[in-house]
Amino acid sequence: MTDVQSYLARVGYKGSTSPTLETLRAIHYAHLLNVPFENLDIALGRKIALDEDSFIRKIAERRRGGFCYELNGAFAALLRALGFRVTLLSARVALSDGGESPEFDHLTLRVDLDETWLADVGFGESFLEPLRIEPGVEQMDRAGTFRIVERGERLLLEKKQPVGTWKGQYSFTFQSRRLEEFAGMCEYHQRSPESHFTQNEICSRATPEGRITLAGMKLIVTRNGEREERRLKSEDEWRDTLRERFAVVL
Repeated sequence: MTDVQSYLARVGYKGSTSPTLETLRAIHYAHLLNVPFENLDIALGRKIALDEDSFIRKIAERRRGGFCYELNGAFAALLRALGFRVTLLSARVALSDGGESPEFDHLTLRVDLDETWLADVGFGESFLEPLRIEPGVEQMDRAGTFRIVERGERLLLEKKQPVGTWKGQYSFTFQSRRLEEFAGMCEYHQRSPESHFTQNEICSRATPEGRITLAGMKLIVTRNGEREERRLKSEDEWRDTLRERFAVVL
């Protein structure tokens, strides 16, 4: 990775670049505030190839976002360039029927410092700062309370719900993966009519107060737990919203 400073400027980060936990936390949070989770290239018929340099150019130069393979693939490259030890992990997303999606459905990251951390800037609405991978320990985050629990040979990330129950987000193991191993699922999400990425257009990013999401023609803004929805009236308004709220120009 050649231009670390351009990437850091893109995510709005100006602090220390030493490979410490404080740096990891700050860049992780800044990334989620400034680089949206979005699948707009799929609707436009633009092929997303598993190429680290392409991910970085899309985010840093074209000022776009992406989905998990792009966002976490690029973020891993940035962290490595700063001296962090990063491992790509495959995750299976928890489904509403109690099952899980296939292996390689989601790309997440392990970062090794004095302790082992889970980093993820590509899952949409989830934790905002890295989580310590210590099973059974509840961890407070600006986005809620999370924990990682053991489920057989896998680790399951869960988020605490308002009623006090826990909802699974995804499970993973520590098996190190290569980016090209995600190719099949990356292609599936771009091509299959059964993929939620081909069924819905989305652009979403965290804010200090909550989250802002453009789902199809619906604008959803959450502030301090209060949710507002508004339906946009035209393609022009949709593009204006992308530019003004997400700094995305197609």
